[in-house]
Amino acid sequence: MPIIVNLDVMMAKRKISLNELSERVDLTLSNLSILKTGKAKAIRFSTLEAICKALDCQPADILEYVADSK
Repeated sequence: MPIIVNLDVMMAKRKISLNELSERVDLTLSNLSILKTGKAKAIRFSTLEAICKALDCQPADILEYVADSK
């Protein structure tokens, strides 16, 4: 998939654990883990907003588009 999720990178930069982020954004650990590992097929804007607020970042810091090499 050409959309790369860099949530783990931002979490490391902000020194925040998955548990702490889960509590801050009111999302289950399993759903946050699915997003973190790039296995999610979609994300709600409200969830993205909550994550950006908790990590003090922009959506582009978390989501990256990589064009296909075809």
